[in-house]
Amino acid sequence: MSRGRGHGRGVTLIELLVALFVTAIMFALGYGAITQALDNRDRVRGQQQRLNELQRAVRVLTQDFAQAAPRPVRDAIGTGAEPAFVADPRVTTLVSLTRGGYGNFAGAQRPALQRVDYLYENQTLVRTAWPVLDRTQSTVPLRRVLLKQVRAVKLRYLDANREWREQWPPPGSSLPEYRQLRLRPVAVEITLETEDFGVITRFIEVPG
Repeated sequence: MSRGRGHGRGVTLIELLVALFVTAIMFALGYGAITQALDNRDRVRGQQQRLNELQRAVRVLTQDFAQAAPRPVRDAIGTGAEPAFVADPRVTTLVSLTRGGYGNFAGAQRPALQRVDYLYENQTLVRTAWPVLDRTQSTVPLRRVLLKQVRAVKLRYLDANREWREQWPPPGSSLPEYRQLRLRPVAVEITLETEDFGVITRFIEVPG
């Protein structure tokens, strides 16, 4: 009667190395897939955050222009008045306006009107809000960065004759000064050119 065989041969060194090599490849593939997934997630999250910033900036612009009020303000040195709505594309301050609907949840003793400026500097759109309407040179505004990575900002203003103007009040107007100080456009066209979303245009009707 023949003797039985042993329990079986052991794993050779070559087989062990092959198994380790295959395992290392599987781990490398898995790690690459996980890294790619995380990169995609971060990219999508960054794009979503950027989109939220753009939507918020457009919403703030819309609210300000849609609530433009015919209230002039005293200039900073107190020698004259600034129009309720004034814009000049040749200067850093794109537009200054008085807006209504200024929230007062704390019940402070102040009007429901607010003076705001929009500035374009270093590819950034900035909004400044003044704590008082008739400010002085010592009055400090609240500065808020609305949107970065802005290549260009263009604003146009529709007058009562349905003509688009790039400056407001329109130059050469025959209206009396007191009416020019209270004059507002019929509508505002906002054009933002951003690095990632391209050109965005928005039309906003100004209440009469």
